[in-house]
Amino acid sequence: MPTRDLFRDITMQLCGTLDLATGLNAVFPLLSEQFPLDELRLNILDTDMHAVKTVAVVTREDTQDLLANPIVLPLPTEAIAELTGDDLPDIRTVDRINEDRATASIRSEFFPDVPESSMLIMRLTIDNQRLGVLLLRAEGVGRYTAQHKERIGKLNEPFSIALSNALAHREIQRLNAVLQEENRFLQKENRATADDVVGASFGLSNVMEKVHQVVPMDTTVLLIGETGVGKEVIADAIHDLSGRRDGPLVKVNCGAIPESLIDSELFGHEKGAFTGAVSEKKGRFERARGGTLFLDEIGELPPEAQLRLLRVLQTHTFERVGGNKSLETDARIVAATHRNLEAMVDADDFRQDLWFRINVFPIEIPPLRERRQDIPALVNHLVEKKSREMGIHPPPALADGAMGQLRSKDWPGNVRELENVIERELILRRGEPLQFNWLAVEEIESPKADTNIPPAELDTIITEHIKRALDFADGKVGGPGGAAEILGVNPSTLRHRMKKLGIPYGRNPA
Repeated sequence: MPTRDLFRDITMQLCGTLDLATGLNAVFPLLSEQFPLDELRLNILDTDMHAVKTVAVVTREDTQDLLANPIVLPLPTEAIAELTGDDLPDIRTVDRINEDRATASIRSEFFPDVPESSMLIMRLTIDNQRLGVLLLRAEGVGRYTAQHKERIGKLNEPFSIALSNALAHREIQRLNAVLQEENRFLQKENRATADDVVGASFGLSNVMEKVHQVVPMDTTVLLIGETGVGKEVIADAIHDLSGRRDGPLVKVNCGAIPESLIDSELFGHEKGAFTGAVSEKKGRFERARGGTLFLDEIGELPPEAQLRLLRVLQTHTFERVGGNKSLETDARIVAATHRNLEAMVDADDFRQDLWFRINVFPIEIPPLRERRQDIPALVNHLVEKKSREMGIHPPPALADGAMGQLRSKDWPGNVRELENVIERELILRRGEPLQFNWLAVEEIESPKADTNIPPAELDTIITEHIKRALDFADGKVGGPGGAAEILGVNPSTLRHRMKKLGIPYGRNPA
């Protein structure tokens, strides 16, 4: 095909849509006829984040639209300097991409080690403003020739226009989202979408693979993971990707409901059912009809509530408190816990039959320390999110070395801890580059455990901890200021644990 015809066809396909992935997918076969091509990748260089953001990827088998949630690959300072310098060529070929200096530090972690070549349009620009880089990748060594370089250089303009249009459209969408933010937060059951799962391409890829396997069914799902790993976000994604997406997503924190109100919250009540029941109320199961019911921290339910929940899951029917009419529920159940429910079953703290009912399709969400490759993308997402919430515009950049410092931490509090750290740094810096220097100071000042002293038995530690809480609460177990509130557990669960450990309670404890 003559260069003029190729330019025309590429321009028509790219500029006929504002969706980058759609445009790249349309031109992929055209480019494949002219160049060795296994993958087409569009990158944006973000010097503030010290990273490259991949916003679209097209292969022969797949197309990924990543503009709303880009893959963030951190780069060392010297690579940033090289990619932003005046000596950067317009077109660049790499015969062995795994030996490329600019990307060697990240390829070993993020990409397979296979022989491959690349050709890049390095200067996608509009009005002398550098927007991004187009990368053509082909398996094998030395695949791109001087003739290929000359020909791809003629296509700089249509790819630059397409990227500029898509970025401008994305900014309009972002501003519109800001205008809609207040309305979103007025919704009682605010939820994320599948596009909000940061790390879906790397650290959470196995999780999202299981999510895609289970969403077509109404199977009960159990999300397992430490506090702060993002179980609620995955629950949102399951609902968003399922056929129930247009129905309600109702969320219940099982550990936050007082024991006396659990039945009313889950199943509703009739008018006059108890003191204060001045009107009829629908419970969470009833409100979730046709949608999804998310039972967060299900391990915190007291034994009596576990039994009533089991009956609903077995029969798909329930009665409101104070009523005698049997109501049906078709809500899809997604449960979540940070606790080891199997161990709780062995300790008689959780019903085995209920465990069998909710453990149909378990999905374990790894802690952040086991998916450090997601940290750059999470930092990018959280800086933008928190800056928007705090009215900081534009979002501040990261100081040199800050990303490496964040990636080196273990993050015992997972994504929630990372979010809090970013919010704190935004407050401290007030729009200046984010440094996180105080993190290193806090780690130095934190007392280290003596590894030469053997740890005490777990039951001994739990017993002492409960006794301290009881002393602080003057012996009170439930209610405001009680030991259960101090420890953050349900009073019934605490009493059950105290009974097993032989800790006396009541009016006249021994």
